[in-house]
Amino acid sequence: MQSVQSGKKPIRIKPGTVFMYVVLCGWALTTIYAMFWIVNNSFKLSRDVMNQSFAIAFEPVMDNYTNAFDRINIGKSYLNSLIMSGSTVLLVLLFGGLAAYVLSRFQFRGRRALFSILYASLLIPAFATVVPVYELVIKWGLVNTYLGLIFPQTAGNLTFAILVLAGYMATIPKELEEASFIDGCNRWTLFTKILFPISRPAFASAAIFVFLWSYNDLFSALIFVNKEAVRPIVALLSEISSQYGTDFGLMATAVSLTVVPVLIIYLFIQRFIEKGLTEGAVKG
Repeated sequence: MQSVQSGKKPIRIKPGTVFMYVVLCGWALTTIYAMFWIVNNSFKLSRDVMNQSFAIAFEPVMDNYTNAFDRINIGKSYLNSLIMSGSTVLLVLLFGGLAAYVLSRFQFRGRRALFSILYASLLIPAFATVVPVYELVIKWGLVNTYLGLIFPQTAGNLTFAILVLAGYMATIPKELEEASFIDGCNRWTLFTKILFPISRPAFASAAIFVFLWSYNDLFSALIFVNKEAVRPIVALLSEISSQYGTDFGLMATAVSLTVVPVLIIYLFIQRFIEKGLTEGAVKG
């Protein structure tokens, strides 16, 4: 056990704490370095990526970024991804929030069975539902449209959102609900003015996970929206190597541009995510 003098009181550092920080720092470096490697190589020509992939780009070139927007129209794929993933998040939070409100605040016959079905549905692999879902999308005429991907992804992520939000709402005191009714609130006002603001950390946590899963869902994108006009960016990445050979510089640039919106969204709602995860863990 070590001790460090800091002012008047000695600070004791346990060996277990040191080991934990070493492991966490090592794990963080593996993730951070991979991201740094991708961004660094996005500023090199393709031949330099092949020959000097670990060298730092002291003389960055912007050719890959120019080609990304001019040659493969990555801006259009960007917009498609944001429209479809953003719409999926909004629909999941709306319907998931309302369903969570009912399951967490009402006692009715079959409530436990509904929870059991929801938990069981998490065990069903996504590829097992592809054929029936694809038939429905064809019958509704939604193949290669925004809704053709938004609806399946909304249905696929709804269970997770319901369980997370219901668990958080169940911890809100019943007295708060009774007081709002005395003040004249109806059910909709209670949900929008009382429960939603209190449950914002849980909504933020569900939103970021749903956005990430929707944004990175290559499997569904290749099946439901495979035309260029509605192709999301994750599907575009899979076609770069086949269309333009082994242009590793362009591929590194496309990956860098794919990660940017995720990082921006995370920075904006980081506080809510951490609060939702920690409070949910304590209250759950």
